[in-house]
Amino acid sequence: MLNVQGLNQFYGESHTLWDIELEIEQGSCVCLMGRNGVGKTTLLKAVMGLLPVKSGSILFGETDLTNSAAELRARIGIGYVPQGREIFPQLTVEENLKIGLAARQDKLRSIPERIFELFPVLKEMMHRRGGDLSGGQQQQLAIGRALTLDPKILILDEPTEGIQPNIVHEIGDVILRLNQEENLTVLLVEQKLPFARRVGQHFTILDRGRNVANGPMADLSDSLVQKFLTV
Repeated sequence: MLNVQGLNQFYGESHTLWDIELEIEQGSCVCLMGRNGVGKTTLLKAVMGLLPVKSGSILFGETDLTNSAAELRARIGIGYVPQGREIFPQLTVEENLKIGLAARQDKLRSIPERIFELFPVLKEMMHRRGGDLSGGQQQQLAIGRALTLDPKILILDEPTEGIQPNIVHEIGDVILRLNQEENLTVLLVEQKLPFARRVGQHFTILDRGRNVANGPMADLSDSLVQKFLTV
């Protein structure tokens, strides 16, 4: 479904991603892992067209997205929840959710009831401003907004960061439901090992901007954790 081949990216003179390879199969849930500063968020932003790439390719199915605008990537079915959520704090929950509708291919203009089935709290707070929600509620809103465009793949950058434990568990339940029951493909960056092991089927580890390990989640050994993930 999503295939990244030989991707190189630079910040000025700094070479940040080195010949990255990443293949996400339809219906899978892949956790992108690694210590802080190894290039995980940079890779997601490159996939989303928010950062230019020097060389390599990004394929979504048969479509070459390498030089496409970020807006096109949303329209063809890539939902993205950035690190820090980036909701619109002055807009209501309803207005935030409706922003995602603009990218739908079927031109639907009402918020799908499915969003409120996944996140009932959003229905209760439809007329509250996004900035008045708790961190966990804002994260649910950010995921809900990405889902309103009816994505084929959902990309999440550290969805549990700064979130209270009960909401972390709820978000895990939602990811499992979307992936296992609705066959939605998921790619997420995640630092919390228990959460990654719970929701992920496969892992890919980055270190200093390079691929260093990947495989089924059952193969994420203690030695790999110690070498590449332990702070």
